[in-house]
Amino acid sequence: MINKDTQLCMSLSGRPGNFGTKFHNYLYEKLGLNFIYKAFTTQDIEHAVKGVRALGIRGCAVSMPFKESCIPFLDEIHPSAQAIESVNTIVNDNGFLRAYNTDYIAIVKLIEKYQLDKNRSVIVQGSGGMAKAVVAAFKNSGFDDLKVYARNEKTGQYLAALYGYGYINSLENQQAEILVNVTPIGMKGGKEEADLAFPKSMIDAANVAFDVVAIPAETPFIQYAESQDKQIISGAEVIVLQAVEQFELYTHQRPSDELINEAAAFARANS
Repeated sequence: MINKDTQLCMSLSGRPGNFGTKFHNYLYEKLGLNFIYKAFTTQDIEHAVKGVRALGIRGCAVSMPFKESCIPFLDEIHPSAQAIESVNTIVNDNGFLRAYNTDYIAIVKLIEKYQLDKNRSVIVQGSGGMAKAVVAAFKNSGFDDLKVYARNEKTGQYLAALYGYGYINSLENQQAEILVNVTPIGMKGGKEEADLAFPKSMIDAANVAFDVVAIPAETPFIQYAESQDKQIISGAEVIVLQAVEQFELYTHQRPSDELINEAAAFARANS
């Protein structure tokens, strides 16, 4: 039951979704925690963040377009957010707002979990905020041979240069051992080659297929790579891991893997 001691966690997004709300609330209920999670949007990020502080809201997930614009109103920036100058998590400790980026943390942990060889070549497709987290995570994990491709040449070149990598203006005749998709390609599913994040020839030549698209969990890129016996890392893992990192920051509890999987399945089915 909600009462005067219930702690509120929330999200701020330009386009609120249901995954985080369902995921966190499922875990609160299963673990008997006196928390509740609610998604919000705003046209006034300054006063929204000040409201987090003033009302004692315990935690706040931050999505586009507020990941950078919220920074001036925070008290401390964790190295995970400093690495990419972007915030996706705010933790309120008695009015002191600490900022993190659990997207970055999740990518670093997945690189470690799957023991990706830092001597392998990498191509990252995309140049948005999540692509920044991905490129920074590979950089700080010791990968030297990485190239960025983006349809927006200006932002792609900027991202590559920011971390000392090269930019390619086409995927034609390109190859890399690790392919990472950080674009919306594949969100709608589909069976045509146009629905693949990378050409089949590139996937055939690669060792690892890494897709940050979370829904569907098995994008055409992941499905094709799996059919070719490639090592795969899905966006479903990214979204769940970053949410678990947030949950632990808010509650100081780490759910079991079994419970995390239950919560993720529930959130996907009800999003």
